[in-house]
Amino acid sequence: MRGEIDLYYGDETQISEEGYIPYGWQCKDENIAIESAKGIHISCFGILARDNRLIYKTSVETINSDFVIEQLDYFSFTIKKHTVIVLDNASIHQSRKMKKMQEIWAKRNLFIFFLPPYSPHLNIIERLWKELKTRWICPENYKEGQSLFYAVTLILNEVGRRLKINVTA
Repeated sequence: MRGEIDLYYGDETQISEEGYIPYGWQCKDENIAIESAKGIHISCFGILARDNRLIYKTSVETINSDFVIEQLDYFSFTIKKHTVIVLDNASIHQSRKMKKMQEIWAKRNLFIFFLPPYSPHLNIIERLWKELKTRWICPENYKEGQSLFYAVTLILNEVGRRLKINVTA
């Protein structure tokens, strides 16, 4: 029966002033330069539902297991029915602390499902991170840390409203 559980996909990402360029091409005699800076980075942990509901938390610190636990623990108090969060097998998701917390969360009807190794394509939040980095953040946002942080926050606040990713069943 549909609607018996809530299903979310969780992961973290990092956006830095260095920019995001997964690939590119240029003509043989063409010089192309992209400004970048080694400055701050913005770390983000998010959980995304298939209907584009996004719950996220950003930080200027690198995300670790304690950060993820804190976010999932807070989330566990807000759920109203059985809820499953799909995670990859990153070491911060597999820590002893995380495994210990899974027992507590299960009593609150929050369950963690781990994807098989090497299957990021099964985690739809990866598509959200790609859209964020390749389409939604403008190149000029990378010029200074404050504008990057502001842009990322504005964009993430619009996910599920004005900004959506296409998630097929």
